[in-house]
Amino acid sequence: MSAPVFLITPPFTQLNTPYPATAYLKGFLNTKNIASFQADLGIEVTLALFSQPGLQQLFEEIGSKGAELSENARRIMALQEDYLQTIDAVILFLQGKNPTLAHLISKRNFLPEASRFAQLDDLQWAFGNMGLQDKAKHLATMYLEDLSDLITECVDAHFGFSRYAERLGRSANSFDELYNALQQEYTYIDRILIRILTERMQMVQPKLVAISVPFPGNLYASLRCAQWIKQNYPQTSVVMGGGFANTELRSLSDPRVFEFYDYVTLDDGEAPFENLIQHINGEKTVEELKRTFTLVNGTVTYINNKACSDYKQGQVGTPDYSDFWLDKYISAIEIINPMHSLWSDGRWNKLTMAHGCYWGKCTFCDISLDYIRLYEPIAAQMLCDRMEQIIAQTGQNGFHFVDEAAPPALMRALALEIIRRKITVSWWTNVRFEKSFTRDLCLLLRASGCIAVSGGLEVASDRLLELIQKGITVAQVARVNRNFTEAGIMVHAYLMYGFPTQTEQETIDSLEMVRQMFQAGVLQSAFWHQFAMTAHSPVGLNPEKFGVKKETEAIGTFANNDIVHTDPTGADHDAFGYGLKKSLLNYMHGACFDYPLQKWFEFKVPKTKVDPEYIVKALQEAEYSTPKPTSKVVWLGRKPQMEIITKSKKGNQWEVASFTFQGKKDSMNISVDTNQGQWLNGMLQQLSAANLKTYTLQEVKDSYEAAGLEDFELFWDNKPVNTLHKYGLLRL
Repeated sequence: MSAPVFLITPPFTQLNTPYPATAYLKGFLNTKNIASFQADLGIEVTLALFSQPGLQQLFEEIGSKGAELSENARRIMALQEDYLQTIDAVILFLQGKNPTLAHLISKRNFLPEASRFAQLDDLQWAFGNMGLQDKAKHLATMYLEDLSDLITECVDAHFGFSRYAERLGRSANSFDELYNALQQEYTYIDRILIRILTERMQMVQPKLVAISVPFPGNLYASLRCAQWIKQNYPQTSVVMGGGFANTELRSLSDPRVFEFYDYVTLDDGEAPFENLIQHINGEKTVEELKRTFTLVNGTVTYINNKACSDYKQGQVGTPDYSDFWLDKYISAIEIINPMHSLWSDGRWNKLTMAHGCYWGKCTFCDISLDYIRLYEPIAAQMLCDRMEQIIAQTGQNGFHFVDEAAPPALMRALALEIIRRKITVSWWTNVRFEKSFTRDLCLLLRASGCIAVSGGLEVASDRLLELIQKGITVAQVARVNRNFTEAGIMVHAYLMYGFPTQTEQETIDSLEMVRQMFQAGVLQSAFWHQFAMTAHSPVGLNPEKFGVKKETEAIGTFANNDIVHTDPTGADHDAFGYGLKKSLLNYMHGACFDYPLQKWFEFKVPKTKVDPEYIVKALQEAEYSTPKPTSKVVWLGRKPQMEIITKSKKGNQWEVASFTFQGKKDSMNISVDTNQGQWLNGMLQQLSAANLKTYTLQEVKDSYEAAGLEDFELFWDNKPVNTLHKYGLLRL
């Protein structure tokens, strides 16, 4: 086959699903009738390495070196026959093609075990509620991690499952270290990568190769690919784009980068890529490139043709997942964390509800960059169209919306559209824990297939949340999380420590808030990360406003993003990391809520000043507010069975409308006045979520009064209708 454009994701990102950048770009190229081929070299290298021939070659390579091995490596080498016998079956199991192997794996006498398995004393504690398949996936993942340790020790120190040579990418203010590494002979993993790249280039024969570099852990491998292409296909142009370039390479000036790449593009790739293709085809001059670095007369030059505008989100096409090995991705469970399990287990189609962030104020975030600053939502109907196209193409109905923060109004519209079209999907996304997520909205989202949300609680301190400009309070987050949890949607919180001016007291108080949320059952998963100052965030742009000082300006000739800083008023943040994470692991498993917080730390910490009932009290606060006339009213239930029955009491007889509602698990009955019943029966059909039109509360009231009925508020707020409210009559 031949395609003018070859789109590459270099090793390594996720192993369970393709990183979506090239699929987005391929979808756009389809709208322009430009032929393209895409490959995830990460999964291809992984499967070549973790196969019987791959391991045979690995063991032979290690044996031929005759190097002194650690005790762990010696054990794995001694068990190599067991690894060779089991590897193909384990990979098939992790690909979902051999599920019955879970029984053998879980018995702990099938897989060879090395040092990673020493961490597994508490499997019953960790997986008691997770089931046989998840337990087996975790054991199989540890088996692969043992082999990973062998590779790292013996043949390639850069190796890592979801990152390769990440340290080289992260320490890249100067290009020197990376450049020197790229002058060395190929590593063991490099040789596998280049062998596969050679086959792909021979097959595709492209005019242009576009390499997406989302993370520092993809950078080294991307440069190895580009280096080989320049040496072997000198007439082929090579361009880098992706998240790493967008955040790290905005002040690129080192001309050595262009020994590997001809071009580096920034931010949304569609318009820059189209201009680049036209330039390579001789249809546009170099001055007409958009957001592109290239060499001009030996000098790194940034060219941004302002006359060329970006495409609207409705014009970029549906992500195209063809060419990927969709049936060969691996579901691994590395970390015993419910959200990380969701992230790495199963194939998720990636989509975006909106470009940028509708909030766009958080002071730790790169809100000055266009990929966050420019907010543009996609219409719910178009989103559903794209979902249906992707389901038809991939056969997978799971979706991860990769938004910075999905807008609640668009989530509502999307949920209604999914329900109307009767699409069966599972989906999850990132949100802001804002008060718009009412009980009723969460129930609607769950009915449409939403299974989980993740969001930033950050530093669980109202003073610091205000400094972050998060626009939320801890009490509000607790109530929103309860709404999600009670609707059956799992909640994961991103937690931060080390924000400028954060004191030891605030760190301990934040931990106490988190402890109480887990104990109250309104939080199921979380992860602590330490604050990092970035060059394009408000903190990085104006550190003095936040009471911190830059130690470095993050200005170099290559990557510039993370800034080393000092916090003269804050705590020794590094010291808290281990204790915060250890406590969280226990809280996620419902354990150790009664431990004093001091127990998690090996140094003296202050006692918490948070009321021990703070979260419980916050959850007890009444949230009820008078519904607005503009509120949408939606009925999620089925059409009821209505009959007119006669009731009698003390010799008096009267007729009532009796309704029977059948739910998936149970049924319920309500009775109302006959005339009200006739109206309600018709109204519920009109309010059904399956209908295109949605009605406001005011329109419902107008309909009620037009039927000649009186006292709408008395009827609407009384017991029968309130009962319906519990069974799917939503006010949105």
